[in-house]
Amino acid sequence: MNDTVKADSLVTLHFRVALPEGGQALISTFESTPATLQLGGGELAPALEARLAGLEVGSRHVFELEPGEVFGEHKADLVERFARRDIPADIELDVHSVIEFTDNDGNKFPGLVRELDEQSALIDFNHPLAGRAVRFEVEVIGVS
Repeated sequence: MNDTVKADSLVTLHFRVALPEGGQALISTFESTPATLQLGGGELAPALEARLAGLEVGSRHVFELEPGEVFGEHKADLVERFARRDIPADIELDVHSVIEFTDNDGNKFPGLVRELDEQSALIDFNHPLAGRAVRFEVEVIGVS
C-alpha cells in the first residue's frame, strides 16, 4: 500500500463538502463509513480530486474552493420558465423539488423548481452548487 495520493490512486477517505459560510454539510462520511474512490474515474469533481494529490495517509486538510471552481459557474441560460400546461400532470411541483426531464435523445437530467405561480414554473438546470464557494474537508485513511 502507498502512503501518498496520486492522480490515479484508489483512496479510502472521510470527506465533507459544505458551504463555507458555516452551513450544514451537504455530503459527509465522517459520521459513517469512509468512502473508497478511484481517482480519475469521475467519482469526485476534478477540482476536489486535484486537492487530494500529494496528501499522505493519516493527514487531514480543509480546502476553501472559489465560487464556480467545483461545480462551474451558474449559467442564466440554464434557467427556463415552463408553462404549467407543458409539464406532465403526474409530476408534483413544489418549490425546491427536483424533477427529471428527458430530452429528444432519451437523455435524462434534473431540474430544480425555483419558482411557481398559477401559470408557470421556473426550472433551474444548473448544478445546485454552481457558482458557489465550497469547503472541502478530507481525512486520508488509505491509498492503493
